[in-house]
Amino acid sequence: MPTDRHLARAFWTLFEPIHAVSYFSPQSRQAFADIGLPRYWDGYFAGRSAPLGAIGGAPVAAMFGGFAPALVHRALPAAWSIVSPAEVLEARLAGAENSLREVVPDERVVERAAEALAAVAAQVDTIGRPLSAANAALPADTNPYRSLWQSTATLREHRGDGHVIALVTEQIAGLSSIVLRSTIDLDAPTIQKSRGWSDDEWMLEHDALTARGLIAADGRVTPEGEAAVARAEDLTNRLATSPWAGLDSAHQLHVASALWPISAACRQLIPEPNPLAMLPSWNPFDDPEAELVPEAPVSG
Repeated sequence: MPTDRHLARAFWTLFEPIHAVSYFSPQSRQAFADIGLPRYWDGYFAGRSAPLGAIGGAPVAAMFGGFAPALVHRALPAAWSIVSPAEVLEARLAGAENSLREVVPDERVVERAAEALAAVAAQVDTIGRPLSAANAALPADTNPYRSLWQSTATLREHRGDGHVIALVTEQIAGLSSIVLRSTIDLDAPTIQKSRGWSDDEWMLEHDALTARGLIAADGRVTPEGEAAVARAEDLTNRLATSPWAGLDSAHQLHVASALWPISAACRQLIPEPNPLAMLPSWNPFDDPEAELVPEAPVSG
C-alpha cells in the first residue's frame, strides 16, 4: 500500500467529489434558494461557514483561504439577516441528499460507504482546524445520504484547514497560492473568476511572486516556485493522515472501494476546467497502490 501521506492524498480524490455536489448541483442551489439565498455565493459562504454559527466575512475569508475578501463580504454577514445557521445547515444537507440520490439511487451502495466513512471521520484531529472541528461536532444523521455527505464535509475541511496551515508555512497562502498554481496546473481565468479577484489584484500578486523568484519573467513557474508548492502539498498530506492512520491495508481498500462508485458518479456534476483543483478519483480496483495519484501538482 502507499505511504500514509500518499494514502491521505488518494482518499482526498475520492471524498472531494462527493462533498463538491453541494457546490455544483441544481438540487443544492435550489435548497439554498428555498430558504432565501438564491445568489450562488450567499449559499456557498453561508453553507460552508454555518457550522461555526453566524460569523462575519473576515474570519471566513481567513479560514477559506484564496477567496477575495470583497467577494466574501458581499455575502456575510448579510446572509444571517435572512436565515439562521440552523436553517442553512438543514438546507445544505437536504441539497446534498437530493443531489446524491439523483446520481446514486441505490441506497445500499450509499449505506456501505456512509458506514465506512463515518468511522474514519470520527478520527479527525481538530486542534488548529476550526472548520473541521465545527463539522465534526454536528450531530450524526441516520439518513445514509446525509451521513455520507457530512463525513466528507468533516474530512474535506480537515484537509483544507491543514492546507491553509501548509500554505502559510511556505508564505504562499491566499492569492499567492492560486496565482502560483495557475502557472502549474490551474486554469488562470477560471480560478481568478471563481475566487473573485480583479485583474489588477491578480497581476499585482503575479508581479510580487516574480520578484520573489517563484515565477519567471516568461510567466512560467520557476524551480523554486515548484518546490514551494511541492513542500506545501507534502505538508498538507502529512497533516491529513490522522483519520486514516488506524486502517490496515484490507480496511483501506474496503473504504476506497465503497467510495469509488459514488465518487465516480459525482464527477459528472463537476465542471471542467474545475475550479477546485480536483484530481481524477483514485480507482482502487484498477490501481490498488494509488500509483496513478500524483504526489504534488504537475504541470499540464
